[in-house]
Amino acid sequence: MNDCMSHEKYMQRCIELAKNGFGNTSPNPMVGSVIINNNKIIGEGYHRKYGEAHAEVNAIQSVVNKELLKQSTIYVNLEPCAHFGKTPPCANLIASMGIPNVVIGTIDSVAHASGKGIEILKNAGCNVITGVLEKESRELNKRFFTFHEKKRPYIILKWAETSDGYIDIQKMKKTNIEPTWITNNLSKAIVHKWRGEEDAILVGTNTIISDNPNLTTRCWEGKNPVRIVLDRELKLESTSHVFNSEAETIVIADKKFKNKIDEIQLKNVGIEFVDFSFDFTNQLFAALIKRNIQSVIIEGGAKVLNYFINQVLWDEARVFIGEKQFGLGVKAPVLEKRIFLEEKFGNSKLLLIKNFHYI
Repeated sequence: MNDCMSHEKYMQRCIELAKNGFGNTSPNPMVGSVIINNNKIIGEGYHRKYGEAHAEVNAIQSVVNKELLKQSTIYVNLEPCAHFGKTPPCANLIASMGIPNVVIGTIDSVAHASGKGIEILKNAGCNVITGVLEKESRELNKRFFTFHEKKRPYIILKWAETSDGYIDIQKMKKTNIEPTWITNNLSKAIVHKWRGEEDAILVGTNTIISDNPNLTTRCWEGKNPVRIVLDRELKLESTSHVFNSEAETIVIADKKFKNKIDEIQLKNVGIEFVDFSFDFTNQLFAALIKRNIQSVIIEGGAKVLNYFINQVLWDEARVFIGEKQFGLGVKAPVLEKRIFLEEKFGNSKLLLIKNFHYI
């Protein structure tokens, strides 16, 4: 087989290929695959969309002369699957094609899958190497690994704040139902792009009442996330934009208000009843896991954001800071500023912050 530097080079190519499936493969992970013969790439592929062929299948199919496979090395950033799902097991395919060498970025940590693909390959006589760019391979699929290892979605906090630390003005009238813009159109487009990359977006009741947002990707071409609304007392109006037909909505309500269930009769709305007074987050996560929601952007309001911050239940934060000043209003959440990236978006600044408790 090739030396360590070559392994890393081709594994990096797998990771770059895998990224092409970003936003389309969930609940499956992003996977890329490269096939090498005599230090030349003879085939490559990636998992394009959930329910479609896996990366290894696409890579093998792209090889023109299948006889070369018997003297080749296949690279893949995640352990080939060993179970029948939407598609047949990739480990069995690799073995049946007689590919002698397999290089894997990281082992699949899902309980029913972990190590099973490697076992099939080794039993077929394949030479298997694991752990090549393992850190990078896990980072690529951080949503997938968080979901299966921590039994919760990957959580992204997002908000915009003024230069003097406010996320909203103090709205005095219920009729003033519109967002208070702090940043610019470029920032807005980026936020809509992010929404299309994640499975769901979550907000609280006050955000719906105050801003009446759509929570869609209307400023960016992409799928709409599932909208999750924390509406404890089921008091939101059915005319709220989050109940329109543009995307699926899940309402999280307190089981004390089950008697109000008949008041919401919308085709694209599901309701989960939980006990808000006891172990709320685990009940919420259970409801989301049931729906295979692996990632959530939490966009507010302040009460909801602060709840997840205080519970230390977040993985990264994306904070826009605009030039405006409010002087008074709703204070922005405060995070330990462990910034790993800072970017300029016109007259706004974006801070990307990681929760190093989970690194």
